[in-house]
Amino acid sequence: MTFEGDAAPASKFDSDLYRSEPVSFVRRGTRLQGRRLSAWEKYADQFLIEVPRHIADTSVSKDFDFDDAAHFGRTAPLVIEVGSGLGEAMVARAAEEPERNFLAVEVYRPGLAQLMLKAGTAGLTNVRCVQANAPEVFDVLDDGSVDEVWVFFPDPWHKARHNKRRLVNDAFAARVARVLRPGGLWRLATDWDEYADQMLEVLTNSPDFENLHESWAPRFEGRIVTSFETKAHKAGRTIHDLTFRRVEA
Repeated sequence: MTFEGDAAPASKFDSDLYRSEPVSFVRRGTRLQGRRLSAWEKYADQFLIEVPRHIADTSVSKDFDFDDAAHFGRTAPLVIEVGSGLGEAMVARAAEEPERNFLAVEVYRPGLAQLMLKAGTAGLTNVRCVQANAPEVFDVLDDGSVDEVWVFFPDPWHKARHNKRRLVNDAFAARVARVLRPGGLWRLATDWDEYADQMLEVLTNSPDFENLHESWAPRFEGRIVTSFETKAHKAGRTIHDLTFRRVEA
C-alpha cells in the first residue's frame, strides 16, 4: 500500500515551512527512465518500504510503526545507511554479511532504483530501502533497535551561511544515540575538512558516544570506493573517517 497520495508536493512543503531541523538530503531530479524505471517497476515491491507521510512526500508520519521483522521477514542485526546514493556500499556489504539486515534511507529515486537493481541482480534478500528524510525515519525506530548507522559523504553545505543545514549536529546525534544499541557503531566519512572537524566535535562532545580512535578512524573496509569518492580524490580532497561507539545508557 502506498501513502504518497496523501502527501503534499515537495515544492510546497519540503523546506523549513514545517521542518525546524536540517533534513538528510538536497532535493534533486527524481525522474526515472530506462533501466532505472524498469528496476523500480520490477523490484519496488520486494525492496521498498512504503511509509505513511506527514506533509511532504519525503516525510514520515509519527504513527508509522517500523517493524523490521515484518519488513525483512526475520529478526537480525540492523544496519542503516543515511544517504545511500547509488547503493554501492550497502549492496556490497549486504552480500558479504547475509546474517545482517540493511536499510537504505534515501530520497533520490534514481539512486534507490539503482540500489534495487544491484540488490535484485545479486539475489539479496537482506536489503530494504525507504524514500524519506532520515531524522523522521529515526523518530519512528525503537530504542536500541539498530546495530550500526552509516553516514557517508553527506551534503557538506560548504558555504558558511548554509552550515546550519548540515545533518550531523547535536539533535541528530541524539536521535542516533537513541536507536543504537549499547556498543553499536556510528560510522561517518566526509571529504570536506571543516565538516569533518564539525562531526568530530559533535560526537566527541556527546555523552552518548566514545571514539574508537584517538581522532580519525582508519578507512572502513566495508565502504567500497565509489565514483563519488574517486572524484573527491582527483579534486585533491582528503577523506576523513570516524567511528564512534554507543556507550552504555
